[in-house]
Amino acid sequence: MKVNIISKKQNPLLKRKEVIFSVDHAQNGGTPSRGEVSRQLALVLNAKFDLVYVKKMKTKRGTTVAIGEANVYETPKQAKSMEPKYIIARKELPEKPEESKTPEKPPEEKEEKKVDV
Repeated sequence: MKVNIISKKQNPLLKRKEVIFSVDHAQNGGTPSRGEVSRQLALVLNAKFDLVYVKKMKTKRGTTVAIGEANVYETPKQAKSMEPKYIIARKELPEKPEESKTPEKPPEEKEEKKVDV
């Protein structure tokens, strides 16, 4: 996954940088998660992961390049006060589900119904 910065604008009133970026995800296959993109943006922009919030990201049909918008805040307090709760919740990286310790039950066999003609 390769992240390129298209434009970067400083917003001093809201104490954040507003970034438009593109993500080339040809090697990964599908569109990467917001958490993965936030990590890459933090590396590219030399910012902390906690301060980067991806607002939106969309892959155009038939391509492997996603275009998105993100905000990079100066402080975590400013980020929590400005970003909506649903954006904060989307940022979390999905945890890998643990394999269940109970064995799975075999599927029940369906009985075939015979119809007399």
